[in-house]
Amino acid sequence: MKYFVYGRDRAGAGELKERLTPEHWAFMDGYADELIARGPTLTPDGEGTTGSLHIIDLPTFEAVKTFAYDEPYYRDGVFESVLITRFESHTSGTMWDFANAVDGYERYLVHTDDAPRSLTSPHIIMYGDLVALDSDAHLGRAVLLEAPDAEAAAALAQADLAHVHPWTFGGRR
Repeated sequence: MKYFVYGRDRAGAGELKERLTPEHWAFMDGYADELIARGPTLTPDGEGTTGSLHIIDLPTFEAVKTFAYDEPYYRDGVFESVLITRFESHTSGTMWDFANAVDGYERYLVHTDDAPRSLTSPHIIMYGDLVALDSDAHLGRAVLLEAPDAEAAAALAQADLAHVHPWTFGGRR
């Protein structure tokens, strides 16, 4: 089962997060075969982080709880909160399969309640529904995409600009 795991950074945790990054990557290395997408969300200037996104394929809810709550950033207090939902993908493959990168385009996470069920664009990296862990309740949608700027990302995902977060590929895969 695929899961969307999004830890939002606690204010003032930048130095701690930077110090823990090698430990975080080592932890993620243990999940290399299960990761579908990963990477930090960024401040608008791209100089700092605001969170850490992972889409992962794990067999049980217990396994995803272990993934989310044993992770060094969470364990040592970097995150203010962690959102865990099921992820029903509308795209195939992983973020590493994305072959349509455009020079000069930035990457974004659009996390919204109301994106349309069907999006088609060569700039979509990954797209899917967020579903409750304990029911079939629809909680929203997540889109990873490339665009020239945040406004274009919002237009492509048909979402409000407030739901657009600068994001980049993470890890060392």
